[in-house]
Amino acid sequence: MYKILTMQEEVRVPPTEFGKPIKEAILQLLRSSYEGQVDKESGVVVAVMDVLDVKEGYIKPGDGAAFHPTKYTALIYKPELHEVVEGIVIEIVEFGAFVNLGAIDGLIHISQVTDDFLNYDGENQRLQGKESKKHLKVDDKVRAKIVAISLKKSQSQKVGLTMRQPGLGNVEWIEEAVKKEAEKKEGKKKEIEKKETEKKETKKPASKKKGKKAKSD
Repeated sequence: MYKILTMQEEVRVPPTEFGKPIKEAILQLLRSSYEGQVDKESGVVVAVMDVLDVKEGYIKPGDGAAFHPTKYTALIYKPELHEVVEGIVIEIVEFGAFVNLGAIDGLIHISQVTDDFLNYDGENQRLQGKESKKHLKVDDKVRAKIVAISLKKSQSQKVGLTMRQPGLGNVEWIEEAVKKEAEKKEGKKKEIEKKETEKKETKKPASKKKGKKAKSD
């Protein structure tokens, strides 16, 4: 889930930045320091958006930089358990598929892709269904649900995904299923209309022919 948070930080402004407007200098320092970083509580910092307020700075003994208490806004992405997300498959491996969710990558284990047994096709970078013949490949758009989260400041962030529930899967599969369901409903509707028409035809009374009366002498 994406959120815009108001955050506070004491920003160290080195002497090399003293000639710039203070808000501009702090905005650049915040962006270079925090964008792309992970906070276990807040989530992934997607972008530092704006500096709202900068207090007067002070110098620490032995450090020539100025330290400014700062309030700013940031766009944060924090994955939530059971959240339904959409992303693009960026890599197919023997044990599943990696999906880019925008700010972070998730993993769909091969057991969570579909109910069908899947074969790994390394040459074509795809997972192929044994019975359904459905396949999942790089650049496919998918819809999945988050089932596991492990966020750390290191590069070992883990988001586990599943597509083994109704309404989830490769978007092409979902669209095909919706199309088939619509065709099925349309077929049933026509069948009902046909039966109703046949009933009405059966209930119609037989038409009577009027004969001419003979003239009397």
